[in-house]
Amino acid sequence: MSLLSRELPPTAGLPLQARDFLPGGGDLCAILAEQLGTPPLQLTCSGTHALLIALRTLRRRAPHRDTVILPAYTCPLVPIAVHSLGLRIQLCDTRRDHFDFDPVALHAAADARTLAIIPTHLGGRLADVDRACAIAHRVGAWVIEDAAQALGARVAGNSVGLRGDIGFFSLAAGKGLSLHEGGLLLTHDEALRTAMIEQAAGHTPFSLRWELIRSLQLLGLAACYRPSLLSLVYGNPLRRALRSGDLEAAVGDVFPLDIPQHRVSRWRQNVGARAAQRLPDFLQAARLRALQLRVQLESLPAVDVVDGMPGTQGTWPMLMLLLPSERARDKALSALWQRGLGVSRMFIHALPDYAYLRGIVADADVPNARDFAARCLTVGNSPWLTHADTREIVKVLARK
Repeated sequence: MSLLSRELPPTAGLPLQARDFLPGGGDLCAILAEQLGTPPLQLTCSGTHALLIALRTLRRRAPHRDTVILPAYTCPLVPIAVHSLGLRIQLCDTRRDHFDFDPVALHAAADARTLAIIPTHLGGRLADVDRACAIAHRVGAWVIEDAAQALGARVAGNSVGLRGDIGFFSLAAGKGLSLHEGGLLLTHDEALRTAMIEQAAGHTPFSLRWELIRSLQLLGLAACYRPSLLSLVYGNPLRRALRSGDLEAAVGDVFPLDIPQHRVSRWRQNVGARAAQRLPDFLQAARLRALQLRVQLESLPAVDVVDGMPGTQGTWPMLMLLLPSERARDKALSALWQRGLGVSRMFIHALPDYAYLRGIVADADVPNARDFAARCLTVGNSPWLTHADTREIVKVLARK
């Protein structure tokens, strides 16, 4: 492919507009809280930073508890955050053909040492938070709902992030609304909200260096997040990584172990506030596109579309697909991954299988999580996905 070939993103992020950078956008947290129907939201510099604040707050309440239970298939940033606080990581296997906790394994894992259980909504599909809460509360632990990839999703008409004790969203690039990096904390418990605000105040300095970096990255995102330029910052680096066999670099699975913690500038907040006015319509359009694409994909005999809890209204930044075997998945990716069609993978491995996480994540018997990682691919649901693009994707998957 040429240097400036047409390139689709692997997820559906809200494109920024020039007027988003004008002065005065309003209060970002207030705008989103009104849209989502949530209690006040707390802005952080990343979803990972939000998780750190939540864990520190809970640990102060229960210093005798030191274990955090994670699904064995999730973002590597989650165990990095847990480990950075000196907490013990306990992996739990997932359900067969899914990313959510296996309920039997989760029940067996929770005990008097458990500080928190972190159910995770992946790709806008929703996990069973109520079951995690029942298991956690039985042993006196809390639930932190990882809704990093599910801003705007709902359960029974209410925003995700509120069924657990604490929830958080990510405002990273490609995750719906973006400040390039940012996060949001929420809880229905006023005492917890106050404690998290106090916790953040003591660990969140202003950093001119980090704000300059994030501001430049946000400008770059606004300029390049379009099919005509995305190959420069995403597609060409992806293809170089694939040619060298570095799959983790191809999907961006390798993260620094030092997590930035700083305040978000008013300027970036204003950009987000202006863009947030378009978010509800953007998410609704994404749902309609995804439902149409899903009908085509579900008609293929060898493709399963991963869904969330029944009766929930997730978001659709992408569609997650399971193929019959790792070999079938890899054949499909060999035909699609480098073609700029937005086809990719979620995470390359289950957590125990990242070499750079050894010493952070212990090996574990998690066959379902490993099988999910081996058979999963994703199809981006960007607004630039055309009928011709869809036909190409479906044609390849129909041969698997």
